[in-house]
Amino acid sequence: MNTRHAIVPTALGDLTLAAAADALVGVYYPHHWTRPARDGFGTGVDARDDVLLDWAWIQLTEYLAGSRTAFELPTAARGDHFQRRVWAMLEEIPFGATTTYGELAARLGDKSLAQEVGRAVGHNPLSIIVPCHRVLGKDGKLTGYAGGLKRKQFLLELEEPALVRAGRLF
Repeated sequence: MNTRHAIVPTALGDLTLAAAADALVGVYYPHHWTRPARDGFGTGVDARDDVLLDWAWIQLTEYLAGSRTAFELPTAARGDHFQRRVWAMLEEIPFGATTTYGELAARLGDKSLAQEVGRAVGHNPLSIIVPCHRVLGKDGKLTGYAGGLKRKQFLLELEEPALVRAGRLF
């Protein structure tokens, strides 16, 4: 399997984009909480020389500039069955919307799973692409994010509906 990675500059700082064969498998911040060992990323390449990594970088750049609301990339996140179920629910959260760990746990059929949901969200290998930043703590509280709370706040504000943003200005 052709495993490779590229480090690309973005509005959120450098991100490591990791791919295996024809799918994106990771988007990591420099001090990502659950970042795998670097040797698991495969060969380092220039993103511009790799069709998939270049396309991922372009889409991330467009998203962070506010001109893209969804990603069109082949992905293959590696995780256990529970994690993949949670990550699939993250992909269903619309742009500009949020949910809570408790709400995701309830959708799984057991509100007591909120902490397990939080762990699965925290292990999401496709930050931004699979929008784990859209998950908030109880009562809408801004809680942990593998890229740090400032980045999570930036992403939430980027997606904030215009009417909500206008209401905050006054």
